[in-house]
Amino acid sequence: MQTWVLKLVAIVLALTSLSAISERVRVHGVTDTEIRIGNLMPYSGNLEVFGAIGKAEAAYFEMINERGGISGRKVQFISYDDKSNPVIALELTRRLIEEDDVSLMFGSFGTPGNFAVRTYLNERQIPQLFIASGDDHLSDPSMFPWTMGWQPSFREEGRIYANYIQAFYPRSRIVALWQNDQVGREIIKGLEDGLGNVARMIRVDIAYDMADEHLDTHVSILKQSGAEILVFAGAPENAAKVLQIAAELNWHPLFIFSHMASSIATALRPAGLENAVGVMTAAFLKDANDPAWKDEQAKKDWQSFVDKYSRAGGKDDGAAVFGYAAAETLVQVLKQCGNDLSRENVMKQAAALKDYQGSVLLPGIKISTGPWNFRPIKHLRLIQFDGRTWQPIGDVLETAFSNVDR
Repeated sequence: MQTWVLKLVAIVLALTSLSAISERVRVHGVTDTEIRIGNLMPYSGNLEVFGAIGKAEAAYFEMINERGGISGRKVQFISYDDKSNPVIALELTRRLIEEDDVSLMFGSFGTPGNFAVRTYLNERQIPQLFIASGDDHLSDPSMFPWTMGWQPSFREEGRIYANYIQAFYPRSRIVALWQNDQVGREIIKGLEDGLGNVARMIRVDIAYDMADEHLDTHVSILKQSGAEILVFAGAPENAAKVLQIAAELNWHPLFIFSHMASSIATALRPAGLENAVGVMTAAFLKDANDPAWKDEQAKKDWQSFVDKYSRAGGKDDGAAVFGYAAAETLVQVLKQCGNDLSRENVMKQAAALKDYQGSVLLPGIKISTGPWNFRPIKHLRLIQFDGRTWQPIGDVLETAFSNVDR
């Protein structure tokens, strides 16, 4: 009898141990000492400039690890180059999930690549968090409950530009030059929606390809229209060329650049800062070049990050702030998870941010999410370049997403 009891106890203990092991195995990408996070960036190719965001995120996690990590766990940030190719993005995502065993995907850049991997990740219930894209279709929890955006909507950004034009330049002639991709189309669509019945004020509307070698011709045509306002939505490299060409043609409209085109380091400075004076854009992050806010930061933290970012090859100040802010948001979510780092709880906490004030968000801009609110940042502020830094115009502006369930 005693032997039988001992055998029964042994069986129960064995089953309990197997259950514990099984529970641990189900928390993919997490151990007692590590959290594995996957990411895709264009470190080469036409959009290589945005790979600097991934370098910034890597530098931020390195800084976090040096301070003990998150609840004693170090972040292993595994970031691959997808060359902005959706086919490569899907291949590399499979590798990250099936071979590298990451817990979640975070901050991957671009609309096409994130579209390409969205179904794969949602079918496997793997978080696709804080995407570096403002496409509205990447923030739809009713269709894709494991996919969440981060930055403001591209289309809402376009509407904000339209509202500003209507308020301060109601009879001005407008022209638009935009990159023929999802980003350009969404911003210009928002511009047209915002202008409504006066969209006819857009005299000329030119879409160009990323490798277009005829920007000089496009800008010349736009000048000939007699327009007073040029709205540009495209890559920073082409934004710089547009400013240079306009200066050579002695054409000085009000330049309104999309947020992604407005980097001081990769757009305005290469064009010549004197040619960039007066450029407007919409922002939600602080300007790394503005000394006014650096004293508000824990200077040691920021300088530690910048040193690591520079050593990683980062040169774009805008990307530094973007990557810092996005990674900081993810760290907040992981801290809220406590010791339950299951994929289910990660998504639950990502959808439970309440007026979170990231350290590099502009004053008045906070992050809030909810079960039906997968657009964390829903505010923008218009700013204008004065030749040295960006100056705010008016108040923080709400987008349509501000009215969804919080």
